Amino acid sequence: MKLVTTPRTEFLRGIATEILHNYGRGRAIVAVDGTEESGRAAFADDLAAVFEERDHPVFRASMRYFQRSRVEQAKFGPETAERDYRHRDDYSALDRVLVGPFRLGGSTGFVTREFDPERDAWIQPTWLTAPPDAILVIDGDFILRPELLGRWSYTVLLDGGAETPADELYRAEVRPSRLASAVIDDTDASHPQRRFFDSC
Repeated sequence: MKLVTTPRTEFLRGIATEILHNYGRGRAIVAVDGTEESGRAAFADDLAAVFEERDHPVFRASMRYFQRSRVEQAKFGPETAERDYRHRDDYSALDRVLVGPFRLGGSTGFVTREFDPERDAWIQPTWLTAPPDAILVIDGDFILRPELLGRWSYTVLLDGGAETPADELYRAEVRPSRLASAVIDDTDASHPQRRFFDSC
């Protein structure tokens, strides 16, 4: 379906063109990082819509649905920014039911949501399949941390938005702007702008 042309849509089309130029064949995973206040989920939704506009198969997921239960998180100590950053998300589950199966291709099924953090309960799995050429767009906190980078084909960092203490810890330790394929200022959501950094 043709999207209404706006400066935001045109910007996202440019990002999608870049991704499809490099990863248009086979399975690719695009990861969108940034604080919750940065509009990360909406940006990921809108980027996925641009792929849909081009009739390129696309799937959406979010790290918020791959968290550990409250009981599991409590095993790592009291609730702190450190615990939130290091132990909230379940990367083993992410690999087992989403990233691994999606990358395998073929008819292997994958799940885009495993755990509901609001209800603190497991979600009845809905197994999906994808064609040989497909993109998965996933958003989440701390998604550019070094131990996750090998999973993603292309990465976006939304710069800006209020930070939690866990966000501050992440930024100080990882400096994600150095790792992202594209750093984007989405403060004015109607006119996102790409940021470039002098490597010298």
